[in-house]
Amino acid sequence: MSGPILFTDRLILRLPEPADFEAYAAFAADGETMAHLGGAMPRAVAWRDFSVRAGAWMTRGFSMFSVIERESGAWVGRIGPWQPEGWPGTEVGWGVASGFAGRGYAHEAAVAAIDFAFDSLGWSDVIHTIAPDNIRSIRLAERLGSANRGPTRLPAPLDGYRVDAWGQSAAEWRAHRGR
Repeated sequence: MSGPILFTDRLILRLPEPADFEAYAAFAADGETMAHLGGAMPRAVAWRDFSVRAGAWMTRGFSMFSVIERESGAWVGRIGPWQPEGWPGTEVGWGVASGFAGRGYAHEAAVAAIDFAFDSLGWSDVIHTIAPDNIRSIRLAERLGSANRGPTRLPAPLDGYRVDAWGQSAAEWRAHRGR
């Protein structure tokens, strides 16, 4: 299946490929990385999660991209547009493997993904669902120009998680573009 490919200075954002799964499974098994992403997953659950995100490209026309480091070809994480059934809005979400955290990759990829959501998908608004104690993601949302809109509810089976919707309109994004 082909789809959009986005390029940044250091990254490639493309559709998930079967070869990405080993890195995805390691990412999903990391308890610290997954603390705010639904919890660590055993390999079989990670496979289903990976397949859902890949399949959303076919059923919805968008989903999270596999983020690839241009220099090494390594799988960095998954970032992009996300709106499964019952989701509280049009989200651009992120998750970066621990070995790549702290390098600014999440910001770089999120800027490209938000541009894609507004310019290619025609979205008028973007949210990020973030747990109130997820300080790193809150700082990224603020850096992207999003504001906390207050508590929101995720659909089952994630409805037990407390999250806030951080977001901004396309006009707000274009006024500052994730500085």
